[in-house]
Amino acid sequence: YQHQYYHQFLEDKGIQPSMSRKGNSPDNGMMESFFGVLKSEMFYSFEKQFNSLDELKQSIINYIDYYNNKRIKVKLKGLSPVQYRTKSFQ
Repeated sequence: YQHQYYHQFLEDKGIQPSMSRKGNSPDNGMMESFFGVLKSEMFYSFEKQFNSLDELKQSIINYIDYYNNKRIKVKLKGLSPVQYRTKSFQ
């Protein structure tokens, strides 16, 4: 995230980056947690099974769908994130 090319890309698109200082993750703690779960559940020890970036990309897309719609969480009373959120509207 510190690479000049990345910052130039954002600037060219009119995007203002927002990042915490190094070693301070409150701004992105939820995403860091999700990426940790994603890597431990669908990537680590499976990485040699992907034969292309397209296969990896599709696996990540499938995992995100699974995580949001089917993977239950005890903290969410045994519901998936989508089930938990939609339950609050009923």
